[in-house]
Amino acid sequence: MSDQDNSKRRSALLDLLNQRSAKTVLAQTVVDSGLAEHRPFPFMALVGQDEMRLALMLAVINPAVNGVLLIGPRGTGKTTAVRSLTTILPAVEVSDCEEGVFASDIEKDPALAESLYPDCYERYQAGKSLSHFEPVKLVELPLTARMEDVVGGINERAAIQSNKVRLERGLLARADNNILYVDEINLLDNAITDAILDAAAVGTYNVRRGPMVGTYRSRFVLIGSMNPEEGGLRPQIMDRFGLRVGVRGLFDAEQRKEVFKRMSAYRANPLAFIQQWEYSTADALDEVQAARERLKAVTIPDDILSIGFELVRQLGIDSHRADYVMFEAARAHAAADGRDSVTLEDLTSVAPLALRQRHSPYMVHYFEEQQKEDEHIYQTLRGLAGT
Repeated sequence: MSDQDNSKRRSALLDLLNQRSAKTVLAQTVVDSGLAEHRPFPFMALVGQDEMRLALMLAVINPAVNGVLLIGPRGTGKTTAVRSLTTILPAVEVSDCEEGVFASDIEKDPALAESLYPDCYERYQAGKSLSHFEPVKLVELPLTARMEDVVGGINERAAIQSNKVRLERGLLARADNNILYVDEINLLDNAITDAILDAAAVGTYNVRRGPMVGTYRSRFVLIGSMNPEEGGLRPQIMDRFGLRVGVRGLFDAEQRKEVFKRMSAYRANPLAFIQQWEYSTADALDEVQAARERLKAVTIPDDILSIGFELVRQLGIDSHRADYVMFEAARAHAAADGRDSVTLEDLTSVAPLALRQRHSPYMVHYFEEQQKEDEHIYQTLRGLAGT
């Protein structure tokens, strides 16, 4: 089907994201069994906050956008929105091995796998499955986490009880194929923040404890949030987040009223509220899966590339990561809209998310001063040479 034909029918995913109307509250209540279950607020039930919802959706469709940073005051729904993402994401493959090994890892180098992962290698040789599929998890990083908790370390219990020393995966490895959420990232220890960003950028990381070395996969969608009242982020950390969203409270009275109604209904009976949104949630899940598959075929025409590069140039943005993120976000936007070619509309929709806060007045002033200094050097040199 051509792009022209596809454009006649917009993707249900973007239509769902742009919805404003609320479903009627269910008249009948559902009996609460009293059991504690993971019942996040439905993503499709979020009110307003179009930019935040769009950025999160683009990040889960195309992890190449390098994550999302949500910046705003407390109580504006940042954490609720992030936790709700798990309701619209397809299942992922999860390793049953303690070291997070898949059959593909063993097939790459069987001899090495036999020495590094003997238990998994034995199961593989016996023809047993090393993995299973389960819903996407949200791995939340607490501010009290230690470096050993994040990257992994020696399993002390196994060392004491079994007299066997082995490396244990950290939160980064457990977040593989899932979502890693760091709330109040601006208050996190700098060393831990650097480790997270490096692992997210590379997709793997190494842990060395004495003679033991472990390599773990860390292909997760990174989402951070912060309240600028409590302090800022270092520039190099800000640059590593692909999309940035300023999250403010809703100032439309009707929207705030709708937020109150939905939160009241959700807190009174989570199961009933979730059931109210199950059809739109199921539709969104199907659309996300379809968009992920469609993304592989999405291309960017040369004229759109030229416009994007010229935009970055005129804005005076130095970071090459800005171009990459903007175009990858545009590809995700096109995939979500059911198309296989990026248009100017896609670029327009994602450019502010990718480019805001990347212009550095400090660096502009720095290079201007350097240029003046270079000119002074040249003038002095010409004077000494008599030219």
